[in-house]
Amino acid sequence: MTTPPPVALKPAGEHPVLAAARQLAPKAAARSEEIETARRLPADLAQELAQAGLFRMVVPEAYGGFEMHPALVIEALETLARADGSTGWCVMIGAVTAMCSGWLPEPQARLIYGAPDVITGGVAAPMGRAELVEGGYRVTGRWPWASGSQNCRWLLGGAVVTKDGAPQMRGPMPEVRLFFFPIADVTLHDTWHAAGLCGTGSGDMEVRDVFVPAERSMSIITERPRVASPLYGFPAFGLLGVGIPAVALGIARRAIDELTALANQKKLIAAGGQLLAKRPAVQEAVADAEATLRAARAFLFETVNTTFEAGTRAEVSVKHRAELRLAFTHATRSAARVVDRMYEAAGGTAVYRASPLQRCLRDIHVATQHAMVAPSTLELIGSVLLGLDANTVML
Repeated sequence: MTTPPPVALKPAGEHPVLAAARQLAPKAAARSEEIETARRLPADLAQELAQAGLFRMVVPEAYGGFEMHPALVIEALETLARADGSTGWCVMIGAVTAMCSGWLPEPQARLIYGAPDVITGGVAAPMGRAELVEGGYRVTGRWPWASGSQNCRWLLGGAVVTKDGAPQMRGPMPEVRLFFFPIADVTLHDTWHAAGLCGTGSGDMEVRDVFVPAERSMSIITERPRVASPLYGFPAFGLLGVGIPAVALGIARRAIDELTALANQKKLIAAGGQLLAKRPAVQEAVADAEATLRAARAFLFETVNTTFEAGTRAEVSVKHRAELRLAFTHATRSAARVVDRMYEAAGGTAVYRASPLQRCLRDIHVATQHAMVAPSTLELIGSVLLGLDANTVML
């Protein structure tokens, strides 16, 4: 593993956006049942989060954003997800999508991100087709998992570029680009009837033969950021995925909170009214969960800071990128193990809808299904760490 340099965990002082996340978290927690039932983030809450700057965390300062250190982005998302998993997920999608502002030509970046309360979202997976035409592309596609899209003014979709119906090749791979659509050009399908993260509104988005000017498209694979900043020296896929482990860690911390509170209230009839907290198996589970969560979090922050520091010197290697993805996957899957243990330790109480632990269980196991942190990522990472040839384009 790469030896980390002696870098600070985060810049000194509390960032105002992180302070805003702490202030808004109780509001999200209080509306958790409403969010779950509505299957989307309420528009007024989304706007309050936007006005607090939570969707502008990685927008360039030149465009009115904050260019926050990735470690601070993790903390803000973790704070919101601890209060409500769906809120954390929606803010994560909107916030990391906004990284595209650093790649877009300045006029388009200002057009899309000029309003201080704008929310963008979408799906980067190349599930669309973009036919080359004069001045741009005509894009058709349908993308699932368009989280938070109901509150967005712009949505992006990934697509394979075609000419006369045939994929345009870049070496051995088809060319893939991201395309921005104003919300008026997008049809949203209410398909989000899911096991967990129910309040994220992650239904399908669809466009049909929509013209997108060439300057409103970009590639984070083949193009460099247009904004010179330490933040955009961080790996593009790393910045895109940094919020997933943050949300997972927040959900897991909530699970420990809930089990701890329950254990000091619930009495076991079969044990003569003894508190659940006095049960050795519960004590062991809480101790193990605490160590697992904090170790995963420490590895995540260590790797994020090491990679960020390398990015400031333009020295990010394939190994840095592999270890960063390893930290993402490890943190997310460790968080799932923590939630599982807290749910099991709670006993039958946890199965009821009134229990936050059942929601933590459902939410975390939807988060683990994201392709960015799937078990298969470990095969690719292991290949890099073993010095084998591997396709690392998506790291």
